Amino acid sequence: MIPMAIHNKRLGWGTFMSVEAMVQSMIDDLNEALTDAAKHDGGNSAAGTRVRKAMQGAKAAAQAIRLKVQSDKNSR
Repeated sequence: MIPMAIHNKRLGWGTFMSVEAMVQSMIDDLNEALTDAAKHDGGNSAAGTRVRKAMQGAKAAAQAIRLKVQSDKNSR
C-alpha cells in the first residue's frame, strides 16, 4: 500500500503544496512506518517489506521536497 501523501506527490500535487505541508506529510508517513519497524524488529519479515516500501516512499517524498525548494529558489 502506497501512503496517500506519497501517492499524491507522484501525481504532482506537491507543486501546489507548501514545503512545510510536504515535510509534515513525510513525517506522518514515517511515523506510520514505526509500527511495522517494531514488528520487523520482532522477526516479522512481511513488516520488513512494508518498512522498505515506506523508506522508498520517503526517498521519493524527499526528492519532491528538494525539487520544490529548488524551484521556489529559482523563481525568486
